[in-house]
Amino acid sequence: MPRITKEPKLDSRHGRGRLEPRREPYWRAVGKGLTLGYRRGEAGAGTWIAKHYSPERGRKLQALGNADDVLDADGTTVLTFDQAQAAVRTWFEVLCAAPPPQAVAAVTVDDALVRYGQDLATRGGDRENVSRLRHNLPKTLLARPVAELKTAELRDWRNHLATKLAAATVNRTTNALKAALNLTADQDEDILNRAAWDKGLAALRDAEAPRNLILSDAEVRAVMAAAYEQGTPFGLLVEAAVVTGARYSQLARLLIQDLLADPAAPRLMMPSSMKGKGQKRITRRPVPITAGLAARLQQAAAGRRHDEPLLVKPSGDTWKQSDHSRPFRRAAAQAGLAEKDGEPVTLYALRHSSITRQLLAGVPIRVVAAQHDTSVVMIERNYSSLISDHSDALSRAALLDPLAQTPEDATDVNLGDASVTP
Repeated sequence: MPRITKEPKLDSRHGRGRLEPRREPYWRAVGKGLTLGYRRGEAGAGTWIAKHYSPERGRKLQALGNADDVLDADGTTVLTFDQAQAAVRTWFEVLCAAPPPQAVAAVTVDDALVRYGQDLATRGGDRENVSRLRHNLPKTLLARPVAELKTAELRDWRNHLATKLAAATVNRTTNALKAALNLTADQDEDILNRAAWDKGLAALRDAEAPRNLILSDAEVRAVMAAAYEQGTPFGLLVEAAVVTGARYSQLARLLIQDLLADPAAPRLMMPSSMKGKGQKRITRRPVPITAGLAARLQQAAAGRRHDEPLLVKPSGDTWKQSDHSRPFRRAAAQAGLAEKDGEPVTLYALRHSSITRQLLAGVPIRVVAAQHDTSVVMIERNYSSLISDHSDALSRAALLDPLAQTPEDATDVNLGDASVTP
């Protein structure tokens, strides 16, 4: 008779009741390649699960029945720990008696990225998330079956990323991989190792410390002038970024019909970004622009259809991912701003500068957030020091000095020992 394995956490109601509820079962080996699992739910009885892996048959899973967490065991549908172990072995004997099925290729990380890309396309998400992952994932990890991923190898990859990327960028990259792996696990019941990426790809701490590079108005004008020296198409792209503070991806999606060149109040109907979770529905919000920019955009759009891109490259093609990077580096360098405060100056600095300019001009935070397609929370998180400086100036202007008198005051101000006579 096989020896019964004893496990304090699983062999009693009390022990199982102290386990944290989770989707992945608590696994205990009962033989070579043979494992008994206990899945602890949020409420009610947990369930026993059998698992076996071999190169010939791959990974096999079988639900055995409920644990005797609530009801007494009946040996059939409600099982004790010992009965569950016996059921595992019985199931294994039947499994071994059947001929091995035709091998089915395991779902790899590469397959998971393909599925994730298709899902993003369906939901209108940003498929560049997949491109960035493929750029950063080694071939060995791309070829790994998702069901065999281990915490250590994912953590090692995350830590390697942290040696060459900013912590916030690492977190965005690992979050995209977790989303891809979770999507695949949702579609494949044989994948039960979510804990591997939950732990291995845990977010780096203190990654969201703001590193906003802000340019002065003079520096912004210098960069824009250098951009126009490279040609009107690129100059218009940079000027639109300066005036609206929009993201590059939003500017690239502008259509000619989004230009409302009203002489009194010109504006752009700016498309929303592709950021965030869930179904992506592109909406458009009016963003005010200068009369000069409106006139230049209108001139550049002359003779083209209203549904064509408003901002195009010198070739007439749409601006694609990173098309602007090299031209902007040249413009920044020409303006003497290849770096500032030890950081390279990118197009995104124009967005930070726009938000800062509006905050310091006293524009309400909610309006600044709406105009820049972000949230009040993100504004407060990333520009808190500026908000504090500005609120200090506003509050100081409203302070009352009780000892100061205006010429119109005709009465003494009695402050105990100190009094002021006009």
